[in-house]
Amino acid sequence: MAGGMWGPARGAPVGALTLTALAEGIRASRGQPTGPPAPGPQPQPEPEPAVAEPGRATTIPTAGGEPLSPPLPQEPAPEGPQLIPRSSWEEGALADLAMYTATCLEEAGFVGTQETALTLSSALEARGHRLEDQVHGLVRGLLAQVPHLAEGRPRRAALRVLSALALEHSRDVVFALLRCSPAPDRAAAELWRSLSRNQRVNGQVLVQLLWALKGSAGSQLEALAATRALGEMLAVSGCIGATRGFYPHLLLVLVTQLHELAWDSHPPDTPKVWAPSHRGPPHSHASCTLEALKALLSGDGGRMVVTCMEQAGGWRRLVGARTHLEGVLLLASALVAHADHHLRGLFADLLPRLRSTDNAQRLTAMAFFTGLLQSRPTARLLREEVILERLRAWQGDPEPTVRWLALLGLGHLALNRGKVRHATTLLPALLGALGEGDPRLVDAALGALRRVLLRPQAPVRLLSAELRPRLPPLLDDARDSVRASAVGLLGTLVRRGRGGLRVGLRRPLRKLVLQCLVPLLLRLHDPNPDTAESSEWTLARCDQALHWGLLEEMVTVAHYDSPEALSRICHRLVQWYPSHVPSFLSQTQGYLRSPQGPLRRAAVLLTGFLVHHSSPSHVNQDLLDSLFQAHCLRPLGSSLDAAPDFPLDATGLI
Repeated sequence: MAGGMWGPARGAPVGALTLTALAEGIRASRGQPTGPPAPGPQPQPEPEPAVAEPGRATTIPTAGGEPLSPPLPQEPAPEGPQLIPRSSWEEGALADLAMYTATCLEEAGFVGTQETALTLSSALEARGHRLEDQVHGLVRGLLAQVPHLAEGRPRRAALRVLSALALEHSRDVVFALLRCSPAPDRAAAELWRSLSRNQRVNGQVLVQLLWALKGSAGSQLEALAATRALGEMLAVSGCIGATRGFYPHLLLVLVTQLHELAWDSHPPDTPKVWAPSHRGPPHSHASCTLEALKALLSGDGGRMVVTCMEQAGGWRRLVGARTHLEGVLLLASALVAHADHHLRGLFADLLPRLRSTDNAQRLTAMAFFTGLLQSRPTARLLREEVILERLRAWQGDPEPTVRWLALLGLGHLALNRGKVRHATTLLPALLGALGEGDPRLVDAALGALRRVLLRPQAPVRLLSAELRPRLPPLLDDARDSVRASAVGLLGTLVRRGRGGLRVGLRRPLRKLVLQCLVPLLLRLHDPNPDTAESSEWTLARCDQALHWGLLEEMVTVAHYDSPEALSRICHRLVQWYPSHVPSFLSQTQGYLRSPQGPLRRAAVLLTGFLVHHSSPSHVNQDLLDSLFQAHCLRPLGSSLDAAPDFPLDATGLI
């Protein structure tokens, strides 16, 4: 073949199907018509890579019904450096067959595609070859030739030839294309997109890619190539319809792959390195998987799911070893809110994975299971007793992550019909988790208890009694999230119990509020803004429920750090609850030793004002001495705190 536009392709493997596009390209580049050749002898350009087979007298009908005359016998073209090497079965009639293939593909659509594949297969069999045995070479030839084909009909013909081949041999085409293009390649991407646009073959190809992805556990390169191919195909508009029947399975496979990649590249026992703006290298495996997942969701009308994940930081969490399950829970919540048409299939598909021996697959399925319990129709797919039994079994698991998911699931299960259910089983489990060492479990239990209180028929009286020994220690917990959640739970409990304070709930709830009052006042100065804001909200609920009339003073203390407002609060409390003054003072001792300057300063002021407004008969000298000692024995290094201390002179105040 002569040089020019075909020069770079010289020496590349060229199969019979590739000849289709080559012949079209030659004719287009030389200004010849690209339709079917007219009957009669055809002029052959020199040098021509294909020679008619002597003695061949068959006539091949065109798509339009007119016969194509066989080529006239010619002398073989001389061998030379400009010629592409030819095998015996590429000679003769296959040159005409290539022209006929292009005509069928262009004018007869799917019928021509079928006939082309059948004709090529017959021609190869006649020469001792099978089409399926030549797939790898044909795909390799297409990859080599497509970048050099002219835009328009030549390239379009080559891409449709690939579709014709994939129609009967999708598995061979997929695996050949994956092996030929393990690295990012524009030609390979174009071939994948062309397969995606063909609705006759895209479903078969997607299924083969899914199986390739699942079967490549030991090969990162194969998995990456399959993931990249999925991303290219799913990004084509209209391709998502081909995933009908295995959409949930594909979604689970992609999310599980993110878990495996996060675990392999960054085990959970190592420090976390993912920053909010860190999306990874442009062609990393995780980023390719994320793009494929986004394309899968967006193509099915789930753009709101993608948007919600962006806003909540869900994509960043999905690629982190420590935060992957949080990302799965966010994704499940977004699906429940904006893509509920897939929930039933997803729920059914993940059930077998709950017993998988593979940790990544099992934990990802557990997180999805837990998140989907927020959907009432989905939760009804299983009997409540079955779900409850499964969650209780998880709660006894030695792995804290599994127990955390169990607590979240119990909270969703209790609320999936709009009212609290299974209280006898649920509440002991949630209350028991408040003593866990893992902050995720404590946060999950506090959040579930708060949601229980927001439902009709919430057991306010029972929780007021049960939380009295458990909640106050959590208000001083060293973990910021636990403190903020505990303070918020108390505020919710007070708000729900406000209406019943006149009908028997006054005593247990009042005791709990007074027991937590000093921590709430001091936590207005908590260094953690969430805890400080939650304390202000809870104190406002207490003021409203117990009719203190101190809301203005509390807001002033919270926002302006006003000693005058704090003095008025202490004066009212001493007047209303004189018997509780020793308890109030005792609770300040720990804060007087706090290494945090704002808390210690607030404790000094609160203690001083309580003593100042109290009657000497309500405060004994031993308590005052211990308070004075606690103030003087501050922790080593506390002088470095920015907030100054006020001297505490108990005798002078009295």
